[in-house]
Amino acid sequence: MAKVESFELDHNIVKAPYVRVAGVEHHNGATVQKIDLRFLQPNQDTFPTGAVHTLEHLLATYMRDHLPGIIDISPMGCRTGFYCIKWEESTAEEIAQALEKTLQQVLETEVIPAVTAKECGNYRDHSLFSAKEYAREVLEKGISRDAFERIV
Repeated sequence: MAKVESFELDHNIVKAPYVRVAGVEHHNGATVQKIDLRFLQPNQDTFPTGAVHTLEHLLATYMRDHLPGIIDISPMGCRTGFYCIKWEESTAEEIAQALEKTLQQVLETEVIPAVTAKECGNYRDHSLFSAKEYAREVLEKGISRDAFERIV
């Protein structure tokens, strides 16, 4: 059976919010990096669906402006954060700075991108208010570059 990196992570000892390089794959000359963008403490809190859905739209739109090579940003099934998949490698510092800029943009957002029935498979389930509250919370706590130790 294949090993899944995120299932090997001890979710009891990580300290959110953080960014973590979760893996790097090299294949046929290409490099793909998987990044854990953890907003909420695992097994203690979860995003409501409207908030996670809106944050997905906003991160997918804004983060590409601050971190080159993004292929996809998707919510984690546990609803505590997002996975970012990108070409080439970035440092945890570069990723955290990009996320901080992105979350600042979230706070300034007035209109959620791509929320029509044509653009979105569940266009009615969004909450800009909640997305802003979670963005504010993460920025106030600070984004650690180390999943196992909080910056104070």
